[in-house]
Amino acid sequence: MNSNTAILIFANSAQKDAELKSFLSKDVFFELNNQTLKAVEKTGIPYFHISENQQIGNCFGERFTNAIESIFSKGFKNVITIGNDTPHLKTKHLFAAFHQLEKNNDVVLGPSKDGGFYLMGIQKKHFCKEVFLNLPWQTNRLNSRIIAIAKTKKLQTFFLESLTDIDKKEDISTIIASFKHIPFAILTLLLHYLFQEKRVLFFNNRTYLQLFSSQNFNKGSPLACM
Repeated sequence: MNSNTAILIFANSAQKDAELKSFLSKDVFFELNNQTLKAVEKTGIPYFHISENQQIGNCFGERFTNAIESIFSKGFKNVITIGNDTPHLKTKHLFAAFHQLEKNNDVVLGPSKDGGFYLMGIQKKHFCKEVFLNLPWQTNRLNSRIIAIAKTKKLQTFFLESLTDIDKKEDISTIIASFKHIPFAILTLLLHYLFQEKRVLFFNNRTYLQLFSSQNFNKGSPLACM
């Protein structure tokens, strides 16, 4: 496909993500990477995957900004950026972002429910490295800050539906409870994780109750004298 637009998959390897988000296994991130790649390949849009081995910078903001700049340096006029931690990301979201940028929308945002974004599309003429470096990356103020800058600069912004990223344990329950379609392999792994978590919680609660009961019946324990 001849295109002015490229997709940037800014995502670590499964092993690295499992280290950073240790509450999930490498298998989950392997499937998330696999799903993301499949969704991107279905579009036929040129794409580049920049993982931890290709990222340049001392912090997330620097690495992400440098990755976007590297795509624009290849001659593309628009970039659509995504990660790998949004199970509900579909090809339709990428197509929507592509068409809106081609229609001359300046910015496309797919807001995540934690205040960030799971997708951002931007035209090269509106990309300012200094502004990007100073954004509040990895905070719940990121999306609102980008919107405020776009309004100040009078940029035309198109919004996709809000989705949930996997950044913490609680996000898994939210994602499953949404009843949106999730690829079977990912759904199975996430359900397995929740099942294991509930078993651990049940075991810990039962152990605590047994300990509490035994202490109450022990006449010499401080608990019995309180």
